[in-house]
Amino acid sequence: MDRGRLRWPVAIAAAVVVAELAVAVLRPREGIIEPAPVRAESYFSASEIDRARDYNGPQRALYGAALAIQIGVLVLLVRHPPRRLSGPFRRPLLAAAAIGAALSVTISLAVLPLNVAGRQRARDYGLITQSWGGYARDTAVSWGIGGVIAGAGAAAGIALIRRSPRRWWIPGSAVVVAFGVVTIYAGPVVLDPLFNTFKPLPAGQVRSDVLDLARKAGVEVGEVYAIDASRRTTAANAYVTGLGHTKRVVLYDTLIENFSRDELRLVVAHELGHVHYDDVPWGLLYLTIVAPLGMFAVARLTERVAPQGAIGGAAMLPALALSMTVMATAITTISNQHSRAIEARADSFALQTTDEPKPFISFERRIALRNLSDPDPPDWLTFLMATHPPTIERIGIGVAYERDR
Repeated sequence: MDRGRLRWPVAIAAAVVVAELAVAVLRPREGIIEPAPVRAESYFSASEIDRARDYNGPQRALYGAALAIQIGVLVLLVRHPPRRLSGPFRRPLLAAAAIGAALSVTISLAVLPLNVAGRQRARDYGLITQSWGGYARDTAVSWGIGGVIAGAGAAAGIALIRRSPRRWWIPGSAVVVAFGVVTIYAGPVVLDPLFNTFKPLPAGQVRSDVLDLARKAGVEVGEVYAIDASRRTTAANAYVTGLGHTKRVVLYDTLIENFSRDELRLVVAHELGHVHYDDVPWGLLYLTIVAPLGMFAVARLTERVAPQGAIGGAAMLPALALSMTVMATAITTISNQHSRAIEARADSFALQTTDEPKPFISFERRIALRNLSDPDPPDWLTFLMATHPPTIERIGIGVAYERDR
Protein backbone atom coordinates (compact mmCIF):
# COMPACT_ATOMS: atom_id res chain seq x y z
CA MET A 1 0.00 0.00 0.00
CA ASP A 2 1.43 3.42 -0.93
CA ARG A 3 2.13 6.17 1.57
CA GLY A 4 -0.71 8.32 0.25
CA ARG A 5 -3.26 5.65 1.14
CA LEU A 6 -1.82 5.29 4.62
CA ARG A 7 -1.53 8.99 5.36
CA TRP A 8 -5.20 9.84 5.94
CA PRO A 9 -6.06 6.89 8.24
CA VAL A 10 -2.96 7.63 10.33
CA ALA A 11 -3.92 11.31 10.51
CA ILE A 12 -7.46 10.49 11.66
CA ALA A 13 -6.17 8.01 14.25
CA ALA A 14 -3.69 10.59 15.57
CA ALA A 15 -6.43 13.23 15.87
CA VAL A 16 -8.67 10.82 17.77
CA VAL A 17 -5.84 9.81 20.13
CA VAL A 18 -4.99 13.45 20.88
CA ALA A 19 -8.67 14.22 21.52
CA GLU A 20 -8.85 11.31 23.99
CA LEU A 21 -5.61 12.40 25.67
CA ALA A 22 -6.93 15.95 25.98
CA VAL A 23 -10.05 14.61 27.70
CA ALA A 24 -7.86 12.61 30.08
CA VAL A 25 -5.64 15.61 30.88
CA LEU A 26 -8.46 18.14 31.30
CA ARG A 27 -10.90 15.84 33.11
CA PRO A 28 -11.78 17.23 36.58
CA ARG A 29 -9.65 15.58 39.25
CA GLU A 30 -11.70 16.72 42.24
CA GLY A 31 -15.04 18.21 43.19
CA ILE A 32 -17.17 15.37 41.77
CA ILE A 33 -19.38 13.39 44.14
CA GLU A 34 -19.36 9.69 43.28
CA PRO A 35 -23.00 8.81 42.54
CA ALA A 36 -24.71 6.19 44.65
CA PRO A 37 -26.14 3.23 42.72
CA VAL A 38 -29.86 3.82 42.22
CA ARG A 39 -32.49 2.28 39.97
CA ALA A 40 -34.70 4.26 37.61
CA GLU A 41 -37.72 2.28 38.84
CA SER A 42 -37.22 3.76 42.32
CA TYR A 43 -37.92 7.28 41.04
CA PHE A 44 -40.00 6.81 37.89
CA SER A 45 -43.05 4.68 37.22
CA ALA A 46 -42.99 2.12 34.42
CA SER A 47 -45.35 4.29 32.36
CA GLU A 48 -43.10 7.36 32.80
CA ILE A 49 -40.05 5.42 31.66
CA ASP A 50 -41.92 3.89 28.72
CA ARG A 51 -43.26 7.28 27.60
CA ALA A 52 -39.78 8.83 27.65
CA ARG A 53 -38.33 5.92 25.67
CA ASP A 54 -41.22 5.88 23.22
CA TYR A 55 -40.47 9.52 22.49
CA ASN A 56 -36.67 9.42 22.48
CA GLY A 57 -36.14 6.23 20.46
CA PRO A 58 -37.61 7.55 17.18
CA GLN A 59 -36.10 11.00 17.82
CA ARG A 60 -32.63 9.46 17.99
CA ALA A 61 -33.34 7.47 14.84
CA LEU A 62 -34.34 10.68 13.05
CA TYR A 63 -31.14 12.35 14.26
CA GLY A 64 -29.03 9.44 13.00
CA ALA A 65 -30.85 9.43 9.67
CA ALA A 66 -30.29 13.18 9.29
CA LEU A 67 -26.55 12.75 9.89
CA ALA A 68 -26.46 9.88 7.39
CA ILE A 69 -28.28 12.00 4.80
CA GLN A 70 -25.90 14.90 5.36
CA ILE A 71 -22.90 12.64 4.80
CA GLY A 72 -24.64 10.91 1.88
CA VAL A 73 -25.35 14.20 0.09
CA LEU A 74 -21.72 15.26 0.48
CA VAL A 75 -20.44 11.87 -0.75
CA LEU A 76 -22.72 12.17 -3.78
CA LEU A 77 -21.40 15.66 -4.55
CA VAL A 78 -17.81 14.45 -4.13
CA ARG A 79 -18.27 11.51 -6.48
CA HIS A 80 -20.43 13.35 -8.98
CA PRO A 81 -19.56 17.05 -8.68
CA PRO A 82 -21.74 19.47 -10.66
CA ARG A 83 -19.89 20.74 -13.71
CA ARG A 84 -20.31 24.31 -12.55
CA LEU A 85 -17.95 23.64 -9.64
CA SER A 86 -15.05 23.15 -12.04
CA GLY A 87 -14.98 26.85 -12.96
CA PRO A 88 -12.99 28.74 -13.99
CA PHE A 89 -14.11 31.65 -11.85
CA ARG A 90 -13.06 35.24 -12.30
CA ARG A 91 -13.31 35.76 -8.55
CA PRO A 92 -12.49 32.39 -6.99
CA LEU A 93 -12.93 33.43 -3.36
CA LEU A 94 -16.32 34.99 -4.02
CA ALA A 95 -17.30 31.86 -5.92
CA ALA A 96 -16.10 29.71 -3.02
CA ALA A 97 -18.23 31.74 -0.60
CA ALA A 98 -21.31 31.35 -2.80
CA ILE A 99 -20.74 27.61 -3.22
CA GLY A 100 -20.11 27.13 0.51
CA ALA A 101 -23.39 28.89 1.31
CA ALA A 102 -25.19 26.83 -1.34
CA LEU A 103 -23.80 23.61 0.16
CA SER A 104 -25.10 24.63 3.58
CA VAL A 105 -28.59 25.35 2.25
CA THR A 106 -28.61 22.15 0.15
CA ILE A 107 -27.83 19.99 3.17
CA SER A 108 -30.41 21.85 5.27
CA LEU A 109 -33.03 21.21 2.60
CA ALA A 110 -32.10 17.53 2.42
CA VAL A 111 -32.66 16.96 6.14
CA LEU A 112 -35.64 19.31 6.48
CA PRO A 113 -38.28 16.53 6.16
CA LEU A 114 -36.66 14.66 9.06
CA ASN A 115 -36.45 17.83 11.15
CA VAL A 116 -40.13 18.52 10.47
CA ALA A 117 -41.02 14.94 11.43
CA GLY A 118 -39.07 15.26 14.68
CA ARG A 119 -40.75 18.56 15.46
CA GLN A 120 -44.20 17.13 14.80
CA ARG A 121 -43.47 14.25 17.18
CA ALA A 122 -42.34 16.75 19.85
CA ARG A 123 -45.55 18.68 19.25
CA ASP A 124 -47.60 15.50 19.60
CA TYR A 125 -45.96 14.86 22.98
CA GLY A 126 -46.68 18.40 24.19
CA LEU A 127 -43.12 19.73 24.08
CA ILE A 128 -43.71 22.33 21.34
CA THR A 129 -45.84 25.45 21.66
CA GLN A 130 -44.58 27.43 18.66
CA SER A 131 -46.64 27.75 15.48
CA TRP A 132 -45.41 26.39 12.16
CA GLY A 133 -45.08 29.97 10.96
CA GLY A 134 -42.74 30.74 13.83
CA TYR A 135 -40.79 27.58 13.07
CA ALA A 136 -40.46 28.63 9.42
CA ARG A 137 -39.11 32.02 10.49
CA ASP A 138 -36.57 30.46 12.87
CA THR A 139 -35.53 27.97 10.20
CA ALA A 140 -34.98 30.72 7.64
CA VAL A 141 -32.85 32.70 10.10
CA SER A 142 -30.83 29.58 10.98
CA TRP A 143 -30.25 28.80 7.32
CA GLY A 144 -29.15 32.38 6.72
CA ILE A 145 -26.67 32.28 9.58
CA GLY A 146 -25.43 28.85 8.51
CA GLY A 147 -25.03 30.03 4.93
CA VAL A 148 -22.99 33.06 5.96
CA ILE A 149 -20.73 30.98 8.21
CA ALA A 150 -20.31 28.24 5.58
CA GLY A 151 -19.60 30.81 2.88
CA ALA A 152 -16.98 32.58 4.98
CA GLY A 153 -15.43 29.24 5.94
CA ALA A 154 -15.29 28.08 2.32
CA ALA A 155 -13.65 31.30 1.16
CA ALA A 156 -11.14 31.17 4.02
CA GLY A 157 -10.37 27.52 3.29
CA ILE A 158 -9.73 28.11 -0.40
CA ALA A 159 -7.58 31.17 0.36
CA LEU A 160 -5.43 29.21 2.83
CA ILE A 161 -5.09 26.20 0.52
CA ARG A 162 -4.05 28.37 -2.42
CA ARG A 163 -1.48 30.11 -0.26
CA SER A 164 -0.05 26.94 1.30
CA PRO A 165 -1.35 23.75 -0.36
CA ARG A 166 0.47 21.35 2.00
CA ARG A 167 0.44 23.25 5.28
CA TRP A 168 -2.84 25.15 5.14
CA TRP A 169 -4.14 23.12 8.06
CA ILE A 170 -1.81 25.02 10.43
CA PRO A 171 -3.40 28.46 9.94
CA GLY A 172 -6.68 26.60 9.39
CA SER A 173 -6.59 25.31 12.96
CA ALA A 174 -5.98 28.86 14.20
CA VAL A 175 -9.07 29.97 12.25
CA VAL A 176 -11.14 27.21 13.91
CA VAL A 177 -10.05 28.30 17.39
CA ALA A 178 -10.62 31.98 16.58
CA PHE A 179 -14.10 31.13 15.30
CA GLY A 180 -14.83 29.32 18.57
CA VAL A 181 -13.70 32.31 20.63
CA VAL A 182 -15.67 34.81 18.54
CA THR A 183 -18.79 32.64 18.59
CA ILE A 184 -18.75 32.25 22.37
CA TYR A 185 -17.98 35.93 22.95
CA ALA A 186 -20.33 37.48 20.40
CA GLY A 187 -23.04 34.81 20.22
CA PRO A 188 -24.96 35.98 23.30
CA VAL A 189 -25.21 39.57 22.03
CA VAL A 190 -25.36 39.02 18.25
CA LEU A 191 -26.92 35.62 17.45
CA ASP A 192 -29.03 34.61 20.46
CA PRO A 193 -31.28 37.71 20.36
CA LEU A 194 -32.31 36.72 16.82
CA PHE A 195 -34.25 33.81 18.33
CA ASN A 196 -35.30 34.90 21.82
CA THR A 197 -36.03 37.98 23.89
CA PHE A 198 -33.57 38.32 26.76
CA LYS A 199 -34.51 40.39 29.80
CA PRO A 200 -32.41 40.94 32.93
CA LEU A 201 -34.03 39.29 35.92
CA PRO A 202 -36.12 41.96 37.66
CA ALA A 203 -35.69 42.77 41.32
CA GLY A 204 -37.32 40.08 43.40
CA GLN A 205 -36.76 36.75 45.12
CA VAL A 206 -35.15 34.98 42.16
CA ARG A 207 -32.65 37.76 41.49
CA SER A 208 -31.85 38.07 45.20
CA ASP A 209 -31.22 34.33 45.36
CA VAL A 210 -28.91 34.49 42.34
CA LEU A 211 -26.84 37.31 43.85
CA ASP A 212 -26.76 35.59 47.25
CA LEU A 213 -25.56 32.32 45.72
CA ALA A 214 -22.96 34.14 43.63
CA ARG A 215 -21.57 35.81 46.75
CA LYS A 216 -21.56 32.50 48.59
CA ALA A 217 -19.78 30.80 45.68
CA GLY A 218 -17.34 33.68 45.27
CA VAL A 219 -18.01 34.15 41.55
CA GLU A 220 -18.88 37.06 39.30
CA VAL A 221 -21.83 36.12 37.12
CA GLY A 222 -22.03 39.12 34.84
CA GLU A 223 -25.76 39.45 34.18
CA VAL A 224 -28.59 36.97 34.73
CA TYR A 225 -31.28 36.85 32.06
CA ALA A 226 -34.66 35.23 31.61
CA ILE A 227 -35.69 34.29 28.07
CA ASP A 228 -39.12 33.76 26.59
CA ALA A 229 -38.63 30.05 25.91
CA SER A 230 -42.32 29.37 26.55
CA ARG A 231 -43.28 30.74 23.14
CA ARG A 232 -41.51 27.74 21.62
CA THR A 233 -41.48 24.93 24.14
CA THR A 234 -42.71 23.60 27.46
CA ALA A 235 -39.22 22.24 28.23
CA ALA A 236 -37.17 23.90 30.98
CA ASN A 237 -33.47 24.68 30.93
CA ALA A 238 -30.70 27.01 32.07
CA TYR A 239 -27.20 27.61 30.78
CA VAL A 240 -24.04 29.70 31.05
CA THR A 241 -22.79 31.43 27.93
CA GLY A 242 -20.46 34.18 26.82
CA LEU A 243 -16.91 35.19 27.63
CA GLY A 244 -15.52 38.22 29.41
CA HIS A 245 -17.98 41.11 29.23
CA THR A 246 -20.64 38.92 27.55
CA LYS A 247 -20.61 36.21 30.25
CA ARG A 248 -24.10 35.53 31.57
CA VAL A 249 -26.43 33.02 33.19
CA VAL A 250 -29.66 32.40 31.25
CA LEU A 251 -32.84 30.91 32.73
CA TYR A 252 -35.83 29.74 30.71
CA ASP A 253 -39.08 31.37 31.78
CA THR A 254 -40.53 27.84 31.87
CA LEU A 255 -38.00 27.05 34.59
CA ILE A 256 -38.77 30.16 36.65
CA GLU A 257 -42.53 29.66 36.43
CA ASN A 258 -42.79 25.92 37.07
CA PHE A 259 -40.21 25.01 39.70
CA SER A 260 -39.93 25.78 43.40
CA ARG A 261 -37.58 28.33 44.91
CA ASP A 262 -35.30 25.60 46.32
CA GLU A 263 -35.15 23.90 42.93
CA LEU A 264 -34.37 27.19 41.19
CA ARG A 265 -31.57 27.88 43.66
CA LEU A 266 -30.04 24.52 42.80
CA VAL A 267 -30.22 25.22 39.08
CA VAL A 268 -28.57 28.61 39.55
CA ALA A 269 -25.90 27.07 41.79
CA HIS A 270 -25.21 24.48 39.09
CA GLU A 271 -24.66 27.22 36.51
CA LEU A 272 -22.50 29.17 38.95
CA GLY A 273 -20.41 26.02 39.25
CA HIS A 274 -19.55 26.32 35.57
CA VAL A 275 -18.47 29.92 36.20
CA HIS A 276 -16.53 28.98 39.33
CA TYR A 277 -14.53 26.35 37.48
CA ASP A 278 -14.10 28.43 34.28
CA ASP A 279 -15.63 25.65 32.22
CA VAL A 280 -16.10 27.82 29.10
CA PRO A 281 -12.40 28.87 28.90
CA TRP A 282 -11.34 25.29 29.59
CA GLY A 283 -13.58 24.20 26.74
CA LEU A 284 -11.76 26.62 24.46
CA LEU A 285 -8.46 25.16 25.67
CA TYR A 286 -9.71 21.71 24.65
CA LEU A 287 -10.55 23.09 21.20
CA THR A 288 -7.08 24.64 20.96
CA ILE A 289 -5.47 21.28 21.75
CA VAL A 290 -7.48 19.17 19.32
CA ALA A 291 -7.77 21.64 16.42
CA PRO A 292 -4.27 21.24 14.89
CA LEU A 293 -4.33 17.46 14.42
CA GLY A 294 -8.05 17.59 13.70
CA MET A 295 -7.44 19.98 10.82
CA PHE A 296 -4.41 17.94 9.71
CA ALA A 297 -6.72 14.94 9.43
CA VAL A 298 -9.25 17.07 7.53
CA ALA A 299 -6.52 18.12 5.09
CA ARG A 300 -5.32 14.57 4.44
CA LEU A 301 -8.84 13.17 4.11
CA THR A 302 -9.82 15.99 1.74
CA GLU A 303 -6.81 15.22 -0.45
CA ARG A 304 -7.84 11.57 -0.50
CA VAL A 305 -11.49 12.00 -1.48
CA ALA A 306 -11.47 15.18 -3.60
CA PRO A 307 -11.66 14.80 -7.39
CA GLN A 308 -8.30 14.73 -9.13
CA GLY A 309 -6.93 18.22 -9.68
CA ALA A 310 -9.61 19.82 -7.49
CA ILE A 311 -7.40 20.89 -4.57
CA GLY A 312 -7.33 24.67 -4.36
CA GLY A 313 -10.47 25.12 -6.43
CA ALA A 314 -14.18 25.28 -5.73
CA ALA A 315 -14.60 21.64 -6.83
CA MET A 316 -12.88 20.52 -3.62
CA LEU A 317 -15.46 22.15 -1.33
CA PRO A 318 -17.81 19.14 -1.04
CA ALA A 319 -14.78 17.00 -0.09
CA LEU A 320 -13.68 19.60 2.46
CA ALA A 321 -17.19 19.77 3.94
CA LEU A 322 -17.37 15.96 4.11
CA SER A 323 -14.01 15.75 5.87
CA MET A 324 -14.98 18.47 8.34
CA THR A 325 -18.26 16.68 9.11
CA VAL A 326 -16.55 13.33 9.71
CA MET A 327 -13.88 14.78 11.99
CA ALA A 328 -16.26 17.08 13.87
CA THR A 329 -18.58 14.14 14.57
CA ALA A 330 -15.71 11.97 15.84
CA ILE A 331 -14.16 14.66 18.04
CA THR A 332 -17.52 15.79 19.41
CA THR A 333 -18.27 12.22 20.51
CA ILE A 334 -14.95 12.15 22.35
CA SER A 335 -15.35 15.62 23.87
CA ASN A 336 -18.73 14.62 25.30
CA GLN A 337 -16.83 12.61 27.91
CA HIS A 338 -15.35 15.87 29.20
CA SER A 339 -18.73 17.58 29.03
CA ARG A 340 -20.38 14.89 31.16
CA ALA A 341 -17.61 15.18 33.76
CA ILE A 342 -17.91 18.95 34.14
CA GLU A 343 -21.70 18.67 34.36
CA ALA A 344 -21.33 16.14 37.19
CA ARG A 345 -18.92 18.53 38.90
CA ALA A 346 -21.41 21.41 38.53
CA ASP A 347 -24.10 19.18 40.09
CA SER A 348 -21.76 18.46 42.99
CA PHE A 349 -20.98 22.16 43.34
CA ALA A 350 -24.70 22.97 43.48
CA LEU A 351 -25.25 20.48 46.30
CA GLN A 352 -22.23 21.68 48.26
CA THR A 353 -23.28 25.31 47.83
CA THR A 354 -26.95 24.91 48.77
CA ASP A 355 -26.87 21.80 51.01
CA GLU A 356 -30.29 20.81 49.64
CA PRO A 357 -30.18 17.20 48.39
CA LYS A 358 -33.93 16.56 48.54
CA PRO A 359 -34.87 19.47 46.23
CA PHE A 360 -31.97 18.41 43.98
CA ILE A 361 -33.37 14.91 43.60
CA SER A 362 -36.88 16.29 43.15
CA PHE A 363 -35.67 18.68 40.45
CA GLU A 364 -33.83 15.98 38.49
CA ARG A 365 -36.94 13.84 38.50
CA ARG A 366 -39.31 16.67 37.57
CA ILE A 367 -37.19 18.13 34.78
CA ALA A 368 -36.68 14.69 33.26
CA LEU A 369 -40.45 14.23 33.19
CA ARG A 370 -41.04 17.72 31.83
CA ASN A 371 -38.41 17.39 29.08
CA LEU A 372 -39.22 13.72 28.37
CA SER A 373 -35.62 12.69 29.00
CA ASP A 374 -34.80 8.99 29.12
CA PRO A 375 -33.78 8.60 32.79
CA ASP A 376 -31.49 5.62 32.22
CA PRO A 377 -30.36 5.20 28.59
CA PRO A 378 -27.95 2.42 27.55
CA ASP A 379 -24.28 3.11 28.31
CA TRP A 380 -23.31 3.02 24.63
CA LEU A 381 -25.88 5.66 23.82
CA THR A 382 -24.65 7.89 26.64
CA PHE A 383 -21.09 7.51 25.34
CA LEU A 384 -22.00 8.39 21.76
CA MET A 385 -24.46 11.22 22.26
CA ALA A 386 -24.84 12.55 25.80
CA THR A 387 -23.39 15.89 26.90
CA HIS A 388 -24.82 15.42 30.42
CA PRO A 389 -24.85 12.44 32.78
CA PRO A 390 -28.06 10.38 32.66
CA THR A 391 -30.80 11.50 35.03
CA ILE A 392 -30.45 8.41 37.20
CA GLU A 393 -26.73 9.12 37.67
CA ARG A 394 -27.48 12.72 38.65
CA ILE A 395 -30.06 11.52 41.16
CA GLY A 396 -27.36 9.17 42.47
CA ILE A 397 -25.12 12.20 43.12
CA GLY A 398 -27.90 13.71 45.24
CA VAL A 399 -28.45 10.44 47.10
CA ALA A 400 -24.72 10.11 47.82
CA TYR A 401 -24.52 13.67 49.10
CA GLU A 402 -27.51 13.16 51.40
CA ARG A 403 -26.05 9.89 52.68
CA ASP A 404 -22.60 11.33 53.45
CA ARG A 405 -23.41 14.87 54.62
